[in-house]
Amino acid sequence: MSNVQLKEYINEKVALISERLAVYADVQEVPDTLRDAMAYSLLAGGKRLRPLFVLATLESFGKPIEPGIPVGCAVEMIHTYSLIHDDLPAMDDDDFRRGKPTNHKVYGEAMAILAGDALLTYAFETVCEAQAYNVPADSILKIVRELSSYAGARGMVGGQCADMEGENTRLTLEQLQYIHQHKTADLLVFCVRAGAILAGAEERQLALLTRYANNIGLAFQIQDDILDVTGDEMKIGKPVGSDEKSSKSTYPSLIGMEESQATLQRLVDEANEALTEAGLTDTSILRALATFVIERDH
Repeated sequence: MSNVQLKEYINEKVALISERLAVYADVQEVPDTLRDAMAYSLLAGGKRLRPLFVLATLESFGKPIEPGIPVGCAVEMIHTYSLIHDDLPAMDDDDFRRGKPTNHKVYGEAMAILAGDALLTYAFETVCEAQAYNVPADSILKIVRELSSYAGARGMVGGQCADMEGENTRLTLEQLQYIHQHKTADLLVFCVRAGAILAGAEERQLALLTRYANNIGLAFQIQDDILDVTGDEMKIGKPVGSDEKSSKSTYPSLIGMEESQATLQRLVDEANEALTEAGLTDTSILRALATFVIERDH
């Protein structure tokens, strides 16, 4: 798949997700201020990369993408709630997100917390809308269970906790891997697994796709660490060298630049091998998306 084809694909699918998110954001029978606060962050833009992996996985099995749209939107709700809470004064204390004032700066801390809570719980209701596309009830139940695990204390929230507790300390490589695995990779793993479950994947295929997604998530974080040393500030969205200035543990600081680059390449190679072994109808989109995400071609 060429870069032009990939960008056309991304633009088309992001438009679909954004259109459906706008519908979900107009949630009825809730206080107006709460609805406004939820919509403010949910519709604030973003690359919508996680839903893209749900849809691309369905397509890799030769299946229609429609059942993946509510699931992809649910992941965006989870991701958005986590950003709202991360930005709070008790967490990262950020004033801006995507060039706009953060949720608590507009609606106050209490309403921002409630907006995050509402989006988190709304996500599970949204997943269940996949039943409109004749998705079996046991598949929806499996997806709900996996979302609660990958997004919760065993997953993203656990990773955020470890990251917070690891601030201003010298982490071991194992501790850093735990943070990257759960804070970042787990939601990506869920997206790919959810798409595969919707497609009726066999357990062997699920295991191989889990390896693919996990490797891509970790590779993304290693690349983030590398680009903090060697990258372009416009491309990575933060000042180069910011990790070193804040004494943050990174792959280059723990194992060196050469070994970090070698680890990154190994993860990507293993991810591609897993896709090949999975025996899917078409892996071109998943391969192209992985390269797009890791190389920050956006």
